[in-house]
Amino acid sequence: MPQQPLDSYRALDPDKLIRTTDKLVQRIGERFPEAGLYRVAQELLDTAHMVAEKSAALQRPIPWVRVVDGVIIVMILVLLAVTLVRIELTITGIGVWDFIQVLEAGINDVILIGAALFFLLTLEKRIKRSRALRDLHELRSLAHVVDMHQLTKDPDRVFEQRRATSSSPQHTLSAYDLGRYLDYCSELLAIIGKLAALYVQNFDDSVVLASVDEIESLTNGLSRKIWQKVMILYEIRPEAMGALGDEGEG
Repeated sequence: MPQQPLDSYRALDPDKLIRTTDKLVQRIGERFPEAGLYRVAQELLDTAHMVAEKSAALQRPIPWVRVVDGVIIVMILVLLAVTLVRIELTITGIGVWDFIQVLEAGINDVILIGAALFFLLTLEKRIKRSRALRDLHELRSLAHVVDMHQLTKDPDRVFEQRRATSSSPQHTLSAYDLGRYLDYCSELLAIIGKLAALYVQNFDDSVVLASVDEIESLTNGLSRKIWQKVMILYEIRPEAMGALGDEGEG
């Protein structure tokens, strides 16, 4: 059996991540075809395809930005060269105070030119950063949507005797199905965190990295909250432990 390259175990594979998401969507659809969580999972699959494409685009240069940068930088260098030639032609017989004024003006010009060059050289990275942050905001919103779907799925709802009010959410899930539902929510959150990580896998930017860390902290925190419910459920309904033993759903 051929071995996979070692690098394949050191980086996220977008294609495998999409396949994992697609498999999860199928599992949710087979068990909860009418649930809103299924539609959220389908939206996440579409987002996974989008993230794979856009994270790969972050590795590629933006041609028009580089062309514009090159043209402007050449123009700046030409103007700088012309200015230096003129200064050299007029420097003979210049006084001390005139020289100081020329030197001061030259320093200011150098600072402005340096700022302009810095702006141009970082323009491409800032454009990519803006695009990545916009996409990461969508992932953050999806994480909150998943959390909303598990919000009313409390373990105490599997009790046969409970005091419900007219405004209480309708309980339709067995202990086993509730365990699966909560587990699916946790898996969706894990995938959201991994999709966010794709953006910094090949794009070294501190601002984007900080945003990805925030999303991973968010999804981990929401997942811990879900698994607190799962543990309570398994304590009051041990038979629901079978939910963890679904063939092909681990």
